Order: sequence, then structure tokens, then C-alpha cells
Amino acid sequence: MPGKLKVKIVAGRHLPVMDRASDLTDAFVEVKFGNTTFKTDVCLKSLNPQWNSEWFKFEVDDEDLQDEPLQITVLDHDTYSANDAIGKVYIDIDPLLYSEAATVISGWFPIYDTIHGIRGEINVVVKVDLFNDLNRFRQSSCGVKFFCTTSIPKCYRAVIIHGFVEELVVNEDPEYQWIDRIRTPRASNEARQRLISLMSGELQRKIGLKVLEMRGNAVVGYLQCFDLEGESGLVVRAIGTACTLDKLSSPAAFLPACNSPSKEMKEIPFNEDPNPNTHSSGPSTPLKNQTYSFSPSKSYSRQSSSSDTDLSLTPKTGMGSGSAGKEGGPFKALLRQQTQSALEQREFPFFTLTAFPPGFLVHVGGVVSARSVKLLDRIHNPDEPETRDAWWAEIRQEIKSHAKALGCHAVVGYSESTSICEEVCILSASGTAAVLNPRFLQDGTVEGCLEQRLEENLPAGCGFCHIPYDELNMPFPAHLTHCYNCRKQKVPDVLFTTIDLPVDATVIGKGCLIQARLCRLKKKAQAEANATAISNLLPFMEYEVHTQLMNKLKLKGMNALFGLRIQISVGENMLMGLASATGVYLAALPTPGGIQIAGKTPNDGSYEQHISHMQKKINDTIAKNKELYEINPPEMSEEIIGSPIPEPRQRSRLLRSQSESSDEVAELDLSHGKKDAFVLEIDDTDAMEDVHSLLTDVPPPSGFYSCNTEIMPGINNWTSEIQMFTSVRVIRLSSLNLTNQALNKNFNDLCENLLKSLYFKLRSMIPCCLCHVNFTVSLPEDELIQVTVTAVAITFDKNQALQTAKTHAEKSLQRASTDNEELLQFPLELCSDSLPSHPFPPAKAVTVEKASPVGEGNFRNRSSPPCANSTVGVVKMTPLSFIPGAKITKYLGIINMFFIRETTSLREEGGVSGFLHAFIAEVFAMVRAHVAALGGNAVVSYIMKQCVFMENPNKNQAQCLINVSGDAVVFVRESELEVVSTQQPTANCQPACAGGEVTT
Repeated sequence: MPGKLKVKIVAGRHLPVMDRASDLTDAFVEVKFGNTTFKTDVCLKSLNPQWNSEWFKFEVDDEDLQDEPLQITVLDHDTYSANDAIGKVYIDIDPLLYSEAATVISGWFPIYDTIHGIRGEINVVVKVDLFNDLNRFRQSSCGVKFFCTTSIPKCYRAVIIHGFVEELVVNEDPEYQWIDRIRTPRASNEARQRLISLMSGELQRKIGLKVLEMRGNAVVGYLQCFDLEGESGLVVRAIGTACTLDKLSSPAAFLPACNSPSKEMKEIPFNEDPNPNTHSSGPSTPLKNQTYSFSPSKSYSRQSSSSDTDLSLTPKTGMGSGSAGKEGGPFKALLRQQTQSALEQREFPFFTLTAFPPGFLVHVGGVVSARSVKLLDRIHNPDEPETRDAWWAEIRQEIKSHAKALGCHAVVGYSESTSICEEVCILSASGTAAVLNPRFLQDGTVEGCLEQRLEENLPAGCGFCHIPYDELNMPFPAHLTHCYNCRKQKVPDVLFTTIDLPVDATVIGKGCLIQARLCRLKKKAQAEANATAISNLLPFMEYEVHTQLMNKLKLKGMNALFGLRIQISVGENMLMGLASATGVYLAALPTPGGIQIAGKTPNDGSYEQHISHMQKKINDTIAKNKELYEINPPEMSEEIIGSPIPEPRQRSRLLRSQSESSDEVAELDLSHGKKDAFVLEIDDTDAMEDVHSLLTDVPPPSGFYSCNTEIMPGINNWTSEIQMFTSVRVIRLSSLNLTNQALNKNFNDLCENLLKSLYFKLRSMIPCCLCHVNFTVSLPEDELIQVTVTAVAITFDKNQALQTAKTHAEKSLQRASTDNEELLQFPLELCSDSLPSHPFPPAKAVTVEKASPVGEGNFRNRSSPPCANSTVGVVKMTPLSFIPGAKITKYLGIINMFFIRETTSLREEGGVSGFLHAFIAEVFAMVRAHVAALGGNAVVSYIMKQCVFMENPNKNQAQCLINVSGDAVVFVRESELEVVSTQQPTANCQPACAGGEVTT
């Protein structure tokens, strides 16, 4: 499908002074696409040039339009020397290739330089004319829509969900093609940015071709990642879920069922299907909960002990086949058979979605994960991606075998990640084993009676909790009880899941953010010795992270986790683990027992007294948390139920692993004993410190809630006031000898201080909830720790929440009267950038405040010339897939941008804090400018997928790489919905919610 790309350069403004003699600039523009370059005339002596060029025309194929970015370079003309570069603009042409997307890209774009940042703006108009071409050997995938959102996009409905698509491309990293002594920062950084842009376009095109082969038209849950492998090369990976989507064009499609959390909870994540015959009406069981399926022996077997260890898949597969057909009678046999036939054609039945159409999920089996340690220096030819493909295929096969062992045929909420340090790379993958409704997977294959059976057998609100595996042949130790909702099927006592809370789930009280944090020192080593050391540490770290999660869940008085995300980051001399999830109390699951402390030296009277004191504090904390989160499950009696209640609180005895010997691990028994309470065994000082750390988790201040899912369970009355924020803190360790205990304490303090500082800065929004809290921890250099947080603060109705906030405030004051440290919401020193002095000095705390004026100026169409096609105001940004109080009417394309910023004057730019502040504000400005040029007024599902920071304080140098993505959309306020049918909606955002991101 050949086409014609047309570009017009209109004007520039606020250019920097390049000629010191006149304090002006002689600017001109180079427009490059592929191997063709055009130039404008030189506009002499002006900081606001008006070029008004002719239309530059490029005749290209559509695959080139997908692969190549449009490159616009602004230069200063010099007569007797080389022209000086002012900056560049990269424009992705792909959004113009959709039939229903924008027809023109027009607006002011920030001119970006990797050394100096934003240096003015340029007004550009871009159009594409495509010609029909029925060549069946074409290599383009024009028309395939991409969405970052991990749910079915608003104003669309899913006809068929085809399944998993993945691809990766490899190339040499330009950064390592220069010798350090002759490396020029600008040339290296620009070569890197251009290469990554090319690889990203190629990758998206190849993914699109796979979708077309599956007869789909869209990719939902598209996740693209960059692996910077140093001298080994540069890998760009992507995964997603191929779907066939239909646009809901009727006016009813934009009325209150689409995407506002201010309505009923059951309307939030999904679009109602206008065809009543396409999905079951009653039970709507989107399974988003997972059984916590961790056991030492199986979890350890999932780790690859070295870079070339084979995976042991046979036992898992055998267990899966053994338990697949034994349960549930003819209905479940029919469902399982049809689901299996619908999925057996797929090599990997994975889905990157975390929120689903009603009825798509039937059961969940458990969280499945796999990690593998690889050596990068074994790749001799980085131009060949087969080795990387084999690595990921190995991991995915292991995930698939784990899902089969749980009696499931699919994995939902699936994600992949890497952590790289020098020549060692940790590959991680995780998801939720599930049984799916085949109606969504294959068109017209399921008879109507199946949906009726679904309604009969799966009551709303609890069907997703019911176990899919055979109770008599369970693949892991677990204690089951009858469902507390329907009393028909068995449920586990605790659910762990990587997906969002199901829309119809019955939740008691509110949820909260639960985190597990762990540091482990390792010896510095090289090559295989390093890989082996990491492989030996991984199983113990995962075990302790899961132990922490379970302990904290019990301490909150809750019984389920949603949105679970576990990261293991590798550095030169340590490993760091960070797990985040949202805890809730599901009514279908049994009431959790308390936490029982068990000591090994009962003969010591003082020790026994200390244990008793700790037990009382734990019991008091659980009672306070139940009161704080309003967890008051209704009392159940045998008379009401009509049948005896099965034994409720059968609990696991969860032991800690303090030794690194495999012999001790083999003795652990998660199914030991029948206890009313969850047992914590205290056998050494480390275990005692763990109990102390449990009790130091302070809940958010009164009026604040937090979660890492899109919607806080238990809160429905959202308002339209939202503020997105990004927070980055970089800490350099002291040179003192550190221990695991000291590292754990201070890493925990760092994360807690970060959260508390956010609460303090957002205190004017009370009552509010921090939603979609996404923590990322990395170890970019030796003794350097970086924590990045993105989230959105949403307020909820003050009238309904006022009484609750007052009650909490009064209780806080009462507790404060007994403890001087609680007179404030949190200690004053936590509000500052100072952090604990040992072993974290306060030198590198980074707090990026509200975007600077230069940032705001670059995402507004101020006094746009007549060619600008939009009256867009401030562009909103949110990590959520919806905008409270508004309806998304159009998706304009995916935003996927990679930026590099480098400085050789770090101290002069305000140190690490000032440098990162300016860079993140510039990233926001550039994202907003590109969305506004497409005619959009918001970015949803925004995520900062990578933020790699490196510094050399001795040379006053620093470099940062940031990768962001999201969906550019047009939205309209609910109060303006009547205008939608007559004219194009425009943003009329109030200052309180119009993009005022608090970038912390």
C-alpha cells in the first residue's frame, strides 16, 4: 500500500540564542524521512522564525511509514563553520494509518536536545495519503490498533479475544560503538534515540502482522520494554493480547455504562455489550482472584540455577493432566473440553489483560511465576534474536506447565520483565492461571445452553473464587472450605492474584496497599560465578517476600490480594525484592484467623513475657486495622445456612527460611497443623526484627487510602478531581559495612518516607485515594538505589466521606494522647528530603515538584496559527484506563516515547534533584504536545516503564533514560455529553483536574 507523506514547517518560537553577537538565531529546519531530506529557507536573526514552507512530499511504502519516524531537526546556520544543532523532534506517523483515527498531525512540538533539554517549539503539519494495494505479500500491518490499557478499551466491545502475541528485535547499542575518549554525548544519545524509535516501529509492525494472521484488528494490553544489555546489544520486546474489536458508535455507548467510577462499581471496567445474545446476563464472573499457590519445593524448582539449566516441566504437566478431568461433573467437563479446544491451537494461551468482559473468566487457579538467570556475554551475534526468543519461550513453557498443574488452560494478567547488571540478566514472568469461557475465544462455537449452565452454576460475586483443580489431587498443599457466599463449591482460605478486582466481587470494607520489601547482600563476582550466586539467592528471596505478604495481609485482617507485582532487581553487590498488591476482604472466603507468635525458648520468663507483649500488640493492630478499613463481616449461623458450617480457620504454619541450605528448605511443611491463627515462628533475632517491622507499618493518615489497582475496593463515590504524580528518589549507600538487617530496615524506611511525603503534599485533596500506585526499584550502579513511583490521586465525595474522616480523626487524636510520637500524622523529619543517616545519607533524595512553567507552555496550543486543527487546552494525564466524570469518545493511537538526557554540569543544574525535576517535566511536556497535535485532550493508561539514572559525581556528570507510553484519547465531560452528537468535543478542564501533575 504505497502512500505519500506530506510535511509543512510553519513556524518556531522561543528558540535559544545561538549568535552571541546579535543575541539572535539564524534558524532553518531539516525534514528527514528514510533516506530523503528536505530543508527550509534560513530565517535570519529571529528567535520566533516564520518559515511557512511548501509541502515537503515523501513517496513511501506503508511499512516504511510504520517503521520510520519523521525526523525534524532545527539548526542554526553558520557561514564559515558547521551548522549548530538546536534540537530535534521525532513524530510517529502510525496514528495516521488508522481508518478511524486522526487525519492530520498539527501543533506545536517541543524542540528537544539531549544535552540542553527543551529549546523552544516548532509548529508542524503532517498528512498521509494512502493508495489501495491488494498485494497479499505486503509487509505492513496498517489499520491494526494498539492500546496500552489492560482492559477492553472504552467505547469498544470485544467480539473475539484471540490470544497472546509477542515479538522482539535486537540490534547493537550505539552507546558502545564509541571509544570513551572520543565519544561525543550528543551524537551517541541521538543515535540511540533514533535507533530505538526505528526498532519500536519495526516491532509494532511485526506484532500487527501476527494479529492480522489471527484475523484480529487490535492489540490490547500492549507492553513494550527495552533491555539495555550493554556491549551485548539492545533488545526491544513487546507482548500483548490480540483481539477483534467493534466500535460502539451509538449514542447509548457513551452513556453512564462506559468508564466512570462515579457510577456503580459494576460499570467501571467493562463496556456493556449492546447485543444481549453475546454474553450471559446474570453471573458475570470475571475471575480476577488467585489462589496463593506457593510452596518451597515447587517454587524453588521454578528457578533456573544457571544460564543454561534445563527446565523441569514434565512433573508439572503430568499433574495438570491428572487433575484436569476429575472435577465438577458434566458441566465442568463440557466447559473444560470446549475451553481446551479453543486454546489448544495457541502455543501460549496467555492474556495480558487484567480486567475482562463479564463472563470471560470462570475460575482462577493460582499465581504462576518463573524466573531464570542468563549470561549476556554468551551472545556472539546480537543481530540474531533467536537466542533471546529461546530464553523467553523457555520461561513461557514453564508458566504454561504450572497453569496446567492447577487444572487451568490459560494465564491472565500476564507480564514479563528483566533486570540487568553487567553481564547477568534475570528474566521474570508471572500471571494468573485461569479457566476461561470459550465463547470469547472462538466465534459461534458455544451453544446457548452453556451460558444458562454458567448462570446456574456460578453465582455472581463468588464464582471466580471456586477452585478449578481437583480437591483430592491438589498440586500443592492448601486448606479448603465451602464458599461463604453460595455454600456449594470449595474455596481456599487466601487468594493471591495478578489482576484487578472483579467488578461483581462482594467486598467487605475497603482495601489497602500492601508491600513486601527485601534486600540481600551478595558477593561481587564475574560471569558464571555471579549467575550461580544470584540463582542460589532467588528462591529464598521469593519465599521471604511471599512470607511478608502473607503476614501483612493477616495483620490487616484481610484474605485476598489483587494486582500482585513482584520485582527482583539485581545490582553488583545486592539483590532487592519489592512486591506490591491491594489487600481486600472477600465475603466468599473464610474469616482470617489472627497471627500467633510461637517462641522456641518458653523456659526463659523474660523472653516469654516479651513474646506475650508482642502478641498483644499484634492483636491490637489487627483490631485497629479492621476498624480502620471497616471490615465487619456479617455473623453466620447454622440456622441461616441450613447446613453445618465447615471447619473455618484451618491455617498454614508458615516458617521462615533463615538458612541458605537446601536441606532446611526441604523440611518446610506449609500444611502443618490445624491452627485457628497464622503461626509466626520466632527462632532468632532476625525473626524478631521481622515482627517489629510488621508493627512499624503505619496506616495512611486519616482521609487517605492507597491501592495499586485502578479502583479502590469499597469506594464508589469518586469525583472528577484527579492529580497524577511521578516520584523518583535516588540514594547512594555509605561506604560502611552493611548487613542484610540494616539494608532491610533502611529500604523499608525509604519506601515509607516516600509514601508519607506524598500524603503530606496531597493533604489538600483529603479525602482521597492514591490509585494505581506503581513502585519500581532498580540498582543502576554500585551502591546506588533508585525508587520510582507513579500514581494518581482521586478524591471521593466529601459529603459521604466526611463523617468517616471525622471519626478516623477523632480516633487518631485519642491514640495520639497515649503516644507523643503520634501527635502528628507522621514525624516531621519524614516530610523533608532527609533520610536516615545510616546507612542512607540524605544527600540524594530526589523530589520533583509540579511541572515547571516551561513544561506547561509546551503542551498548550497557545495562539496557534490557522493551520492548527485543535482547540485543545491542557492535556490530562492519568495511569487509569478511564477519566472520572468523563466519557472517552475516541482513541487516537498509542504514545510510546523514549528520551535520553545527559549533563556535564550536574551541580549547576541543581544536583540530582534539579536534573531529574527538569527532565521529567520536559517528558510530560513532550507527551502532552504529541497528544494535542493529534487532536486529543488526554493520555490514559500512562506509565513510565523505564527510568534509568546514572551519575558520576566526581566528574559532575549524569545521564537518565526514560521510556513512557499511554493511549491518546478524546474525552468529554458527562455534563457535556449532549454536545457529542453535534460537534467535536473539546476539553474544558477545570484547574483542579487539568493536568496539574504533582511530579514528586
